[in-house]
This record gives sequence, structure tokens and C-alpha cells, in this order.
Amino acid sequence: MKILISDSMSSKAAEIFENTEGLEVDVDTGLSPEELKAKIKDYHGLVIRSATKVTKEILDAADNLKVIGRAGTGVDNVDTQYASQKGVIVMNTPGGNTVTTAEHAIAMIVALARKIPQATASMKAGKWEKKKFQGTELTGKTLGILGVGNIGSVVASRAQGLKMKVISYDPFISDELAEKLGITLVTLDELFAKSDFLSIHVPLTNDTKNIINAEAIAKMKDGMSLINCARGGIVDETAVAEAVESGKLAGAAFDVYSTEPPEADNPLLAVDGIILTPHLGASTHEAQENVAVAVADQIADYLTTGTIRNAINVPSVPAELLSSLDPYIKLGEKLGSLQGQILSGGIEEIVIDYNGEVVDLDVAPVTIACIKGVLSKLMDENVNFVNAPYVAKERGIKITEVKSSRPIDFASSVTITVKTKDSERAVEGAIFGKNDPRIVRIDKFLLDIVPDGYIILIHNEDTPGVIGRVGTLLGENNVNIARLHLGIETVANEAASAWKVDSRPGEDVMEKLLNLPNIISARIVEF
Repeated sequence: MKILISDSMSSKAAEIFENTEGLEVDVDTGLSPEELKAKIKDYHGLVIRSATKVTKEILDAADNLKVIGRAGTGVDNVDTQYASQKGVIVMNTPGGNTVTTAEHAIAMIVALARKIPQATASMKAGKWEKKKFQGTELTGKTLGILGVGNIGSVVASRAQGLKMKVISYDPFISDELAEKLGITLVTLDELFAKSDFLSIHVPLTNDTKNIINAEAIAKMKDGMSLINCARGGIVDETAVAEAVESGKLAGAAFDVYSTEPPEADNPLLAVDGIILTPHLGASTHEAQENVAVAVADQIADYLTTGTIRNAINVPSVPAELLSSLDPYIKLGEKLGSLQGQILSGGIEEIVIDYNGEVVDLDVAPVTIACIKGVLSKLMDENVNFVNAPYVAKERGIKITEVKSSRPIDFASSVTITVKTKDSERAVEGAIFGKNDPRIVRIDKFLLDIVPDGYIILIHNEDTPGVIGRVGTLLGENNVNIARLHLGIETVANEAASAWKVDSRPGEDVMEKLLNLPNIISARIVEF
């Protein structure tokens, strides 16, 4: 079998393939999309980093392709959904960049504290400005961490080695885990008010987009320094630039940007107190070698023995069982994705209830799909079918399976109940026909939702005119309604509805929905 390495990476990846019996490897980097499209048909495996874009057109031309391996975590440059439809496994290498990214964040903290880049530039300009670059000690200072996942927890341990006090806001870890890590959990407002340095380690989601904005900065401790080595888009760059210029923030350090590379008019570029690096978080020799070796080992194992590791789109299921389990695996992931987008608070337990004929199957892969669906919307690490149970265990989340052969309303159904410190939410799904997953219940509201694309969930007081006002508002804002699902009323004086729309409504539209009379909540979810 033939493997193509189409992006620059450690030569050790090619060496692994060359030394594996039955495999051949070609290294051809810098291919244009048309060149890759013409070349890919001869290969069974494709190894990439971030430069190669594996689009629908590339996949259609890849007649023999069985596996794509990404030397790194993010797979934004792969059309994973279409790869799944084509039967192509997509693998990544989670964890390979964890330590190096965390160390880069620590380096940013130290550079901010001692103004190292600015002092270097001054010296090279022939100046000796000792007083101008007086810094601050890190010992005894408070480091706030927004998100304590794989990277955030390493940052915490390194900061503790510098004798810093570490606090964190992360609603998805348990008190027990925080105590084990030596971290004090606080509210988001407390994090802003108490931190001397604030380091961001959350994924970019609907909830975290621009979470650091002018309003958040106003709540921050005067003279605080901000570090973002997570994702562009989490921070309002204009607001931070203005805050550093005004002196509200002592400084800021960015390794990631809303547009990469930053455009010439990006306000961060013009402020002297802001340190900028060109997305270097994972750029160390050790990290690049680690991910290259890992992805080569994974692809070699799969092509020679069929062993699947770190696949993000395929659970580990024997081929003979996949056809019967696949509809429930897809349903479980959809239900989990919905839970991950609507819940709030730290998760203590995920309960998966199986009812009816499905209990006769080996539902272990379905349970993993449910966990993956929930956690992948919440965590700063890549959660896949391989690592989902381990991620849950690391976060102190209890997983419970309940089985009942007695069907209630459907031949088979799957219910995910997520219990947090303050509440619990349940979503139920069923398979219609042979392979048509539907969401049939959210808490106490019975619905019939096709989990596909963008859906606006409305919870309102049960009074006349709400549906008409919502529909009119969406129409006036050029949001086309594809389907409308009305919930069957099981809660006195309350109602629910699900609006399938053709495009994602803007934040202004969602704000208008919330301000309509009798609306209790309105949120957009994406499948």
C-alpha cells in the first residue's frame, strides 16, 4: 500500500513507513489542489499537517484512499463528514502538542512580566533604558486560567513551580480534580477581578467566542496581563488593544488571531505593550517529531493490521456489527452534541438509558459516541471515539449505563441525562425507519427534530402569538425557515419549539429573539 506525505514534517515519519513491510511512501510537499487531486488516486494513506486542504473534490478523486492522518490535533483542513461518507478514516495525534503549547504560554507570562521583547528591541536600537523596562516578580502573583484541560493543567503545574497562586474558571471539572491539581475554582467574574495574569485555554465555541470583550475587561483587575495561546476569536482584539493603550491592562500576549496571519490593520500590531508570536505554540522540534512519529505509527498499524487508534470519525466496532450499530452510534453522538450545547455548569454524571430492542446489541460504542458528543462541544482538547471515556474519567465525570428491554414509546430509544452541580437535563432520541436519527424529547417537551444543520430552540410561556412573532422576526432578518417542530405540551403554561434554519442567525438576531414577549430562552445549536 502507498502513502503520500504532502506536508513538511519530521523525516522520521517517512522512515517508519519505509521500515514497515508492505508499505511504500512518497514525500511530495507544496502540491497545489489540482496537483494533489491528480496524484491522490494512487494512494491508500495520506499524511498531512495544516497546509494540505482535504476537500470534497480531493476525496472524490481519491479512489483508493483508506486513511488520512493529521500530524497534530486540529482537523479543520479536512472535510471529515464527507470523508466518513466515503469510508475514509481520519486520525489525529491528540496530546502531542500539549507540553510545548503550555510552555509557550509560560514563556509569554515571563516575557510580559519582564518586558523582554521590548527591552531587546530597545537594546538593538542602541538604547540603554533600564528604568523604562522595570518588571514585576511572578512569585506570589495570581495566575488565572480560563479552562483547565490538558494544556491548562500543564500551565497550572508550571506556574506553581514559579510559586504563583493558581485560580481557574472551568465549569466542566469537578472539585475533586481541581483540588488534586492544586487549583482554586472561582466564578468567571472572580477570575477577572483576582488575576494578575490571565491565560486562556478554552476551545472556540459559541459560548467562548469573544468571551474576553470590553465588558469582561472592565471587570478585570487594573494592571492585569492577558495571554491567549488557545484560539483566535476568543478575544476581542480591538478591545484588548484599547485596554493596553489606556493602561487598564499592563500588557497582553497573543499567539493566535481571529485572522491568520493578522491583517495589516489589526490593532494589536500597533500597540507596544502587546507581545505577538506567529502561532508558535506547537512549534518545537520535540513536538513536531512526536506528532510525526505518532501519526506514522497509527497509519502503519491500521494499513497492516487494521488497528484503529485516535480516529475522530470511526468508533472501534467489528465490521460485522457496524451496520446494526451505526444508526445508534450516530444518534448517540447527535444527542450528546445537543447536550453539550445546551447544558451549563460542571458535569458530575452522564447517564445513558437504553430502552427496547437496542439493549440486545453491544451498546459500548454507542455509549462512547454519547460521551464524545457531549464533551467535544465543551473541552479544549480533541475528543474522539478513542479517548472520550478517558477524558471523562480525567475530569471526574461519572458514566452510568442503564438498560431496559421494555420499550416505552418507541421500539428502541436512547436517553442522555447530564447531571451538574445544580441541575439535570435529559434528551431522548430514536431511530425512525432504518437509519433516520431523531430527537424526540428535550426535558419534558416531546418533539420530533431532525438533527441536521442549524436549529433554534425556543422555550416560551404558552400564550398565543409567540410562533407568529418568532417567524416574523426571522423573516424580517432574512433567516429562512426550513422546518418547524412544535413541542407537545407536557409542562403547564410553557411550550417549546425547534426551528430548522438554512443559515446561522447572527448574534443580533438571537438577541432580538430573547427580547420578544413571553420568550424564556432562545439558543442556536448546530449539528
